[in-house]
Amino acid sequence: MKRSFLVTPLSAVAVFCASWQALSQTIPTEKIVRPRTVAVATTQQTAPKVAPSVPIPGPAVPTGVTEVKKPAPDAVLTTPTTSANVAPLFLTPALIQTRIGEAKRLFKTRPQPTAMTPSTSPSIQFVNIAALDRKTSHIHVATIAKQTFLTKGSEITTTGSLGEPLTIRVIRANGVNTAVTVFTQDGRSLDPLVIEFPIEKGGTFKELAYYTSAHPALLSTDLTKSGQGYVRNMLDLAAKRLRDKGVVISNDLINIAERLCIVEHVDHDRFKNENRLALYDEIYSLYALNEIDTYRYSVSSAGAGGMVQMIPWAYNLERQRHPGVGLIPDFVTAMRNHSNALQAMLLYMQDTWNELTANDEVKYAMNAKVASMSELMAAGYNSNAAKIPGYLKRGGEDWKTLIPRETQMYLQIYKSFEGLVPIKARTSTLAQTD
Repeated sequence: MKRSFLVTPLSAVAVFCASWQALSQTIPTEKIVRPRTVAVATTQQTAPKVAPSVPIPGPAVPTGVTEVKKPAPDAVLTTPTTSANVAPLFLTPALIQTRIGEAKRLFKTRPQPTAMTPSTSPSIQFVNIAALDRKTSHIHVATIAKQTFLTKGSEITTTGSLGEPLTIRVIRANGVNTAVTVFTQDGRSLDPLVIEFPIEKGGTFKELAYYTSAHPALLSTDLTKSGQGYVRNMLDLAAKRLRDKGVVISNDLINIAERLCIVEHVDHDRFKNENRLALYDEIYSLYALNEIDTYRYSVSSAGAGGMVQMIPWAYNLERQRHPGVGLIPDFVTAMRNHSNALQAMLLYMQDTWNELTANDEVKYAMNAKVASMSELMAAGYNSNAAKIPGYLKRGGEDWKTLIPRETQMYLQIYKSFEGLVPIKARTSTLAQTD
């Protein structure tokens, strides 16, 4: 389950079956550990640092570093400047959401070219970026080649929808979650609000994605806290809905799940090389900025999807085991629905824990403090939970050296996150906790 969006790696939920021995023998090796590389909806190609001079549909027609003519008045996307709507120097999470909503409406209501393709579908070659000028409260829109947008370090100066030259630099290329900086000609920083990203498969347009990355200009402590609140509230709501349907989830497992909602989306390379607390804050910020659409387009090479990064096999198993819960039948739709996905995640974790604690090797390891509940559950969520008793039996205190390397890193991330980000624990439901 892991990194996001059309482009980042994310690991998938490990599968397990009622029959531990049969599962460990029958599950294909390649499905035991979920790769942390996510397939991109469009093929990335090496792009020149400056976008080529080509006709571009939409509100602006960038031609590399060459200025273009100011668009016609009906193509200009702007918000009138008045004393009532001038943006403050600091954008609260609520104000950012308001501005994001405005940018999306501008995208969806702007005039479209009459003949973009034979089927009148949007071009799959270009990405539109909406950015807010706090000084004037205007929203600028710039169009750049998708190839450039998906190349880290790319930089382009183009004319925006308001006729002003804008310099865009890609600081982190990650599909719809690509982060950029936007500056005016006089060096003023703009706030990237939304990107309009055409998703395609095999060269055929599928849908327009609207997404907000954790652009540096938007980040703040308040935004991080807002994301923390979103994850916690959605988990509590999912647990309540299950309880109302007669399925009780251990509070200890909900506490672990709250951490896994972040750990799942931590890129391993960035974890090794960057400030870890800042990385966790960035993921929380994504939840605050995109809320129900967070990780909507995140699909791993193993087929794991969405916020909880569950693979189809495990999801269908939970649907079969808990028909009364009423989980959404279609997997893609199910993973894009946070409430539904979190219910499936909690069901999977509770079932896994019930199976683990019925095993003598696990009981012994817990009593001997060789393994903790959080370690067992994190390892079981990332890899094949059915193999954990065997690791404990063969490895004893060194059992973690036997688990896949991917899962070893996953446990390191979990431990780091647990140590750096305090989370208020729900009342424990077990006599023995971590």
